[in-house]
Amino acid sequence: MPETYKLLAEFAQTWGLAYFVAVFLMVLIYALSPSRKSRFDAAARMPLQED
Repeated sequence: MPETYKLLAEFAQTWGLAYFVAVFLMVLIYALSPSRKSRFDAAARMPLQED
């Protein structure tokens, strides 16, 4: 039983880190994409606009 837990824990740590890095890179690419600059600029000015 302890050997199974150790194997499962190593698997979860390794692939969990890989999953986190992949998701982080996708979010970073999405946020820094030049095609979305105007959308993010408009969202940044939204609190300053009066209705």
